[in-house]
Amino acid sequence: MIFKKLALYGFFFLFLCAPFSYSQELQPSTFGNGLLNFMGKDSTWSAKVGARMQILSISSWSKDDEGFANPEQNFLVRRARLKFDGFVHSPKLQYKIELGLSNRDISGGSQFTRNTPRYILDAVVKWNFYQNFVIWFGQTKLPGNIERVISSANLQQVDRSLLNSRFNIDRDMGFQLRHHFTLGKKMLVREKFAFSQGEGRNVTEGNLGGHQYTTRLELLPFGKFTSKGDYIAADLKREKTIKLMLGATYDINKDAVKTRSNLGKYMFNDTGFYQTDISTVFLDFMLKYNGFSLMGEYANRDSDSPIALNSDGTETGDVVQVGNGLNLQTGYLFKNNWEISGRFTDIGLNEEITGKESEKQYTLGLSKYIVGHKLKVQTDLSYLTLDNGVDELMWRLQMEVHL
Repeated sequence: MIFKKLALYGFFFLFLCAPFSYSQELQPSTFGNGLLNFMGKDSTWSAKVGARMQILSISSWSKDDEGFANPEQNFLVRRARLKFDGFVHSPKLQYKIELGLSNRDISGGSQFTRNTPRYILDAVVKWNFYQNFVIWFGQTKLPGNIERVISSANLQQVDRSLLNSRFNIDRDMGFQLRHHFTLGKKMLVREKFAFSQGEGRNVTEGNLGGHQYTTRLELLPFGKFTSKGDYIAADLKREKTIKLMLGATYDINKDAVKTRSNLGKYMFNDTGFYQTDISTVFLDFMLKYNGFSLMGEYANRDSDSPIALNSDGTETGDVVQVGNGLNLQTGYLFKNNWEISGRFTDIGLNEEITGKESEKQYTLGLSKYIVGHKLKVQTDLSYLTLDNGVDELMWRLQMEVHL
């Protein structure tokens, strides 16, 4: 079914492009740089069409008195996506469209998405309207924690950490303003601000609560990474000098109606929706040098009133997932493009409010980069410990193909 949909979208795109075949040029492309690359003969527009998929195998075991038992195994298409990007009128006016076709990509439809699959991941226009100022308009990732903004195609291990799944602020619809400047000879400073709907992606039934405001500041004291490597996991470019990015994000979702800011469950009560202000803070860094990489993240979520209430003051059973998280990840890339990596994640949601125990996960990964992140095989082994809970062991194997 996934490949039928990919073919359908591909033929649809070619059908749309056919009438313009005499006014455009098809540019030659190498593996990983798009299936099709078009450029208008008058250079007033461009279009790159790409596709990618991740095929994943997961095996897990829970721990009892006799050791690890109760095995579970699953195969799935973790991600299958079509990507379109380019510019229109001028290189200063860029666009990006990304469609998700796997079950995990499109799940989550509800009455607020008109009970339709959530195919659209990104649909955004970026306008460089003045010097180093760029305004974005549309649906795309908010400037949150570094691990979330790194594309799932460019990860160091099979998937993102528990910190990301518990705390990230994901995608939303709205405006973003971005700017950068240089201090002294090398230090690069980047400022990012987002004003968004605060309901998450593909919500079409109006704004149920307030709005979401996100501010991020990034400092690169030793200048730019090679090929935007600060937002690509693993040091595939083998930085010849130390490169470092320090980042801080503050996000406030006013009158939020979901348990994880713009993600999670809707919080209903006897009058409709329970609303509360939810704030999220991220502190993170990325360091690379000569094949070695180190990434760290800290997250905190808080709320003015985290326990959802009815109009008479009784509890509804929903709570905001408040608490803290820490994630540390490192790896070393050998010259034969094999990489070993390790990750430690510590999740501490407020147990008195959420009822959830502390989690610690240890992950050891092995990756073979055949054509960088465009063609790779990755495997990792994770051990999850829960305070007063059942420990788990998980092994994953995944292949990424990115055309």
